[in-house]
Amino acid sequence: MDSKEAAAEIVQFLQQGADLRIKIARDSSQLIVKAAKRISECLQSGGKLLLFGNGGSAANAQHLAAEFVGRFMIERQALAAIALTTDSSILTAVGNDYGFEQVFARQIAALGQPNDLAFGISTSGTSPNVIAGIKEATRKNLTTIALVGDSGSLLGQCADIAIGVDSTSTAQIQEGHVAIGHLICHLVEKDFSAGKAG
Repeated sequence: MDSKEAAAEIVQFLQQGADLRIKIARDSSQLIVKAAKRISECLQSGGKLLLFGNGGSAANAQHLAAEFVGRFMIERQALAAIALTTDSSILTAVGNDYGFEQVFARQIAALGQPNDLAFGISTSGTSPNVIAGIKEATRKNLTTIALVGDSGSLLGQCADIAIGVDSTSTAQIQEGHVAIGHLICHLVEKDFSAGKAG
C-alpha cells in the first residue's frame, strides 16, 4: 500500500468513527445519563460495580474499573469497581469445572449484593458468558447495564439499561464503548466531586 492510499484509509476510518460518535450523541445521550445516574445511586448506597466482557470488551471492563477506583478527571474518593476478568485462577477454575459460559455468573453469584450493579460489555450482544452474568445479576436483584453493538440483541434485551453502538465494525463498536464509558465516568465523577457525595 502506498502512502497516499494509506492516508486515505486513515481519513476514512477516523471519519467513520467521528460519524459514529455523533450518532451516539444523537441517539443515546439520555441512556448514558440514565446509566450514569444508576451507577451513582449504586455507589452512593454502598454498592459496587461488577464489570465484565471478553477480549477487547474485557479490556474495556478493566479500563472502566480502573477509572472508578483511581480517577477519571476529577480528584475524589475511590469508587468501588471490580473487573471480573482479571483473576486467572477463578477464570480457569470455573471455566474448567463449570464451563466458560459460567465464568462471570459464578463470580456474580459469589460477590453480588442487592445494592450492586452488573455492567456487561459485548460487541456482538450474544456472548453466552456475558448474558449468563447479566441473568445471574438479575436473579440476585442487581441493577444491570449492558454496552452492546445492537441494543436489540439478546444481551440488550436482558439488561435494565442497554446502550447500543450501531456499527458492523467490531473495532468501531469498541471505540464507541470506550467513549460511552468515559462519558459515564465523567458524569459519575461529577456526582462524587468535592461537596456532592462522601
